[in-house]
Amino acid sequence: MKTEKIYSAGIDIGTSTTKMVVSSLLLKNVAGLTHVPRIEIIEKTILHQSPIIRTPFINKEVIDMEKIEQFIFQQYELAGIAPADIATGAIIITGESATKQNASEVIHAIANTAGHFLVATAGPDLEGIIAAKGAGTLQQSKNTAKVIANIDIGGGTANIAVMQFGEVIGTCTLHIGGRLIEFHHGVVQSISSPIRKLMETWPDPLSVGDAAEDKRVIRCMEEMVDTLAMTLSGQLTDERHPLLLGHLPNWDKPIDAIMFSGGVAACLYENDCSERQYDDIGEKLAKMLLQHEQLQSFLWLKPQETSRATVTGAGTQTTEISGATIQVNADVLPLKNVPVITCHMDSPLEEVEHVVKTAVERADTLFSIQENRSPFALYFSHLPYLSFQDVHRLCEVILQQLAARSSKEMPIIIVMQSDYAKVIGQTIQALHRTVPIICIDQIKVETGDYIDIGEVLPSGVVPVVVKTLAFHSK
Repeated sequence: MKTEKIYSAGIDIGTSTTKMVVSSLLLKNVAGLTHVPRIEIIEKTILHQSPIIRTPFINKEVIDMEKIEQFIFQQYELAGIAPADIATGAIIITGESATKQNASEVIHAIANTAGHFLVATAGPDLEGIIAAKGAGTLQQSKNTAKVIANIDIGGGTANIAVMQFGEVIGTCTLHIGGRLIEFHHGVVQSISSPIRKLMETWPDPLSVGDAAEDKRVIRCMEEMVDTLAMTLSGQLTDERHPLLLGHLPNWDKPIDAIMFSGGVAACLYENDCSERQYDDIGEKLAKMLLQHEQLQSFLWLKPQETSRATVTGAGTQTTEISGATIQVNADVLPLKNVPVITCHMDSPLEEVEHVVKTAVERADTLFSIQENRSPFALYFSHLPYLSFQDVHRLCEVILQQLAARSSKEMPIIIVMQSDYAKVIGQTIQALHRTVPIICIDQIKVETGDYIDIGEVLPSGVVPVVVKTLAFHSK
């Protein structure tokens, strides 16, 4: 059975560091000759890993876009791959960098020039999940009933992703990182705003100019490590906690094992802080994590990647491959940043009109900007067995709701997990010849996800990147 190779890139622009990875993904039809084709990624090979550079800033609030672009194109040259050869992948802007003034501008500028189908994504929850994939936590959790938390600690944030049986069961992000307090010539040079907030109730808070060895620096780190231990033990319930970024922990099972990734983890497992020769609290934070009594009560697992976990995940783990029995208008592709709305089909089929109409109305409310309707994907979940008449009825309802508004800029986009894409897509096309349709299957998404759909590959499938697009604020 023939295989097909595509190239992927991962770029991580973090609080402290920026790095890149170029990979090849090998696709193959894993179904037998007499079965419906099922194309899967059977091999992921990292072709080039960039050096880890310090993230360039013009000033404290503005990322240096020109230097980032120079770095990226230099890495493509070293990898011997042209940006146009890149079929998929992800740019992740993470930690404190995602709060900078031009974060969105940077990521979209790079996405438009650095690869044919390179995705712009950001957000602490997604970062935590991608880091857990790159560190090998997701893979480890596939074969065990253990609940494993991956804690990715970089310069500004600790992104926690909790896994069981290969599924993400919860996330949480904390303001814990190596660069939240920085030093210069033995004195405190900068204190980040979350740490200042943490010290608001202190009678005598730490200030810029205080000695690097000041006891209050230790106290700040103790608060960070205690907060992490409380979070992992299910004891963090204060949604106004100064070190909490976004929502409270949302997993509902006790954690059995923990694994660390990110720059701080390089010090934890390898006693190797050579890649972070920065004047900050990172190394001391790592030692404190190792000695913390409550954290020692968990089973500690070793990651496959530490400082490169996020970029490895972005480059090798973000892409999914659609089913081979799909119906797509190729001239509409690629599509980027398409929001998903779920159409739960667990009610009787007689109610299909109400279910689809409600989902479309909800999508318009959520995703329209003023009076301008935006394209969205309808995800059909819990589809029962469909007879020919059922398929026909469902397609009539979809057209009734969406045909009048469809165009090349607003195609009908349908996603499902079960293998109905071809028959539903072809039936819609037979009922309405001119409507542009993208109907793909073997992809699992949910409301709140965004998807990017790449161009059709020679094997007839499309690469799909599922993501949560959210630039967080300070």
